[in-house]
Amino acid sequence: MITGVGMRLRRTGAVGVRLRRAAGASVGRRARLRWVHLVLGGALLMPYWMLSVVLYGALNPNQPPGRQLLLYVLSLLTSLPMAAVTALVPMVRGLEGAAARALCSAARPEELATGPARSWGARWRTALWYVLHVLFGGVVAGMTLAGTPFAVVLVCGFAGTREFVRLWERHFPGWLVTGPALGLGVLLLIVGTNAVCGALLARWAPALLGPTPEERVAAAERRATVLAQRNRLARELHDSVGHALSAVGIQASAAARVLRSNPDFAAEALAAIEETARAAVAELDAVLGLLREEDPEAAGPAGPTLAGLDDLLRQLGRAGVAVDAELAPGLAGLPEPVSREAYRIVQEGLTNVLRHAGPAPAGLRVRLADGRLEIDLTNPLGPARPSRPGGGRGLRGIGERAAALHGGSAAGPDGDGTTWRLAVWLPVGGTT
Repeated sequence: MITGVGMRLRRTGAVGVRLRRAAGASVGRRARLRWVHLVLGGALLMPYWMLSVVLYGALNPNQPPGRQLLLYVLSLLTSLPMAAVTALVPMVRGLEGAAARALCSAARPEELATGPARSWGARWRTALWYVLHVLFGGVVAGMTLAGTPFAVVLVCGFAGTREFVRLWERHFPGWLVTGPALGLGVLLLIVGTNAVCGALLARWAPALLGPTPEERVAAAERRATVLAQRNRLARELHDSVGHALSAVGIQASAAARVLRSNPDFAAEALAAIEETARAAVAELDAVLGLLREEDPEAAGPAGPTLAGLDDLLRQLGRAGVAVDAELAPGLAGLPEPVSREAYRIVQEGLTNVLRHAGPAPAGLRVRLADGRLEIDLTNPLGPARPSRPGGGRGLRGIGERAAALHGGSAAGPDGDGTTWRLAVWLPVGGTT
């Protein structure tokens, strides 16, 4: 037992060592990538800086050597506005976003830009990022190129010839003690500057190269549109296929019970099953056609309207649900979106009667009053099939359809608890 515990502890320790090594390798790789990203910024700074040096040299010829350093500093300050102007080109945003995504190790790389800037807000953000990139890159690249050889000389110079050591001792007394320490300090300064500049760019990348507030709003609107389309298609599938399967199930069960005793009724039920299945396949094909369209709204929503209520009532009658329907005149003149959604609401309501109340009589009233369409569906509640106050997807779908047309719905048992009632009202002028 003790041996087993010891082996598990050793395995745990080995796993911890591997994790620490992996974490160290990840940190080292991230530091190298950020250093490459900064050196790239320094390389991008060079053309602007050289152009500024040439311009200052042409405007101020014959400068004394003592003023050359000031010329270089002024050239650096001038090159930054030049870089900002070129960064206003829309394509720069995509290029800088790709470079930052690959090398900068930003906190949220998936938000970094992959395409051109499409607004002036995005362009100004890109310009600020570009200026910071080339500025930090110039600092890190300059320190790396100029400071690294100097630090190496300070650290390793004591290994040179005696003449070299005497020369340094003559001009820098005590160099053999302070030189290596100073060289190590320079190397640490270079590494620290690279780490700080890289971390700052990684932290600012999502804010400057990420989506602008306008782009976030547009993306949210696109997501909302896609979700609304998916919900609409899901409701269409639920109502059409769910109704068909419920009707087919009831009819098949009835046909199986009377197959020997009443062959004529069984044959009629099988014919009803065939008709219901054929209609369901047609509706399913129409809905799947919308899914194949890149823009489902452009193809136009599919589905029957209130003009097809007679066929629906006939199907329900074959399944054993006798519907006492009272339909107002003028339903054929309703706007297509209202008529289509009203049909689906009636279909789902009658399917719920078939599913939860069985072959029970139902009352349907469809009226036009006060500029709105009113649907009232009732059916008796039996003790074997209690009501479901919470409802299911069907009632929720009915509420969503009504809300999409700026209408409303209510469902539940009546006062004495013997009848289930579904009431829906839809403005006649509503649109989807």
